Amino acid sequence: MSSTYRYQIPVEQTQWKFEGQNETILTWEYEDGREKLLNLYDKGKKQQWDAATRIDWSQDLDPENPMMLDDRSVPIWGSPVWERLTEKERVRVRHHLQAQTLSQFMHGEQGALIATAKIVQTVPGVDAKFYAATQVMDEARHVEAYARLLHEKFELAYPITPGLKTLLEQTISDRRWDMTYLGMQILIEGLALAAFQRIRDTAKNPLAAAVNAYVMQDEARHVAFGRLALRDYYPNLSDGERDEREEFVVEACYHMRDRFNQREVWETLGLPVEECVAATMQSDQMRQFRTRLFTRIVPTVKDIGLWGQRVQKAYADMGVLDFATIDAEALLENDARVAEEFDAGRR
Repeated sequence: MSSTYRYQIPVEQTQWKFEGQNETILTWEYEDGREKLLNLYDKGKKQQWDAATRIDWSQDLDPENPMMLDDRSVPIWGSPVWERLTEKERVRVRHHLQAQTLSQFMHGEQGALIATAKIVQTVPGVDAKFYAATQVMDEARHVEAYARLLHEKFELAYPITPGLKTLLEQTISDRRWDMTYLGMQILIEGLALAAFQRIRDTAKNPLAAAVNAYVMQDEARHVAFGRLALRDYYPNLSDGERDEREEFVVEACYHMRDRFNQREVWETLGLPVEECVAATMQSDQMRQFRTRLFTRIVPTVKDIGLWGQRVQKAYADMGVLDFATIDAEALLENDARVAEEFDAGRR
């Protein structure tokens, strides 16, 4: 059965194609690997898991609030349009909003799958190629898990949003290996970690919480991979090359911050679109959510050395500059620990 019938918005094509130019690099040096990257590769091998067995798919979602999230997470909560909705209409809003969020996770993970396969092809060192190969498997597993959650449990999905599509295209089509790292491992996956964490930590439905916890355990390694590779590479850039990458970071962060208005959901549900978009952008909860999305990105961008005045000014403007002091290593270690706690809870 085709997946497209589940989409709440018609899709013009089942495949999205774009041109890219990749440089393929083979190396004949097999013994000169960086210890930290090889250790990460070893961890990636040991932490492989099967989405079909590690996750308890016998669990169901709540019919009125699938992931059992607090209504304050609904972008229009407390607004006049929310107050006008009947309880039946609110049930549909919860269902569609949660499915739309998970759909973007699913599409983003497929983007990560393609980007990481490209990294195997283009990155110079064999140590990075080894690790990236384990990440390809991770990303395939994540797509599998989110697709199953949406198709079997939600029974609906949403196409990729224009904002995410644009960012993925910029990241994947750039032929320079470090730009793919920067766009995917640091920015997109850093943003995803914060979004996954929100569901992992607040969803009262154990199935939804577990899927996100297990995905986060892998994603923590992926961000660590990007940090290690770029921290070694970026000190060798010219000022012009560094400026170009900092400009990309700034533009991408503004782009990601401003794309959360759920317009396609309001249109699908037949709600007053502009009123809902305005309520979403004015919501204190959504402002806090958009800010917290950068808790993983900001300290990592600083750590890899893209910390010029342009980046700092942009982060100050967004109100996220203070996140630079966050201990990113501690957050990643906690992600792994929480996933293990979910495993212990099943025994």
